[in-house]
Amino acid sequence: MANDPKQKALAAAQRAQLAYERDVEAAREARRKSFEQAQRAGHSLRDIGDAVGLHRSRVGEILRGE
Repeated sequence: MANDPKQKALAAAQRAQLAYERDVEAAREARRKSFEQAQRAGHSLRDIGDAVGLHRSRVGEILRGE
């Protein structure tokens, strides 16, 4: 039943989860693109990692899409 408060609560939770997943994916893509841009500008994985607080190996994983 669409008017059931329990069903409405579940539907709201589902919508919130979908919105969260979209936002997280968009943030990941923006981060990856900014790392690529920094790399093209001549920065090393270590430089990028130091700037954002990540280990250089994690920066490399992000750039590879892992």
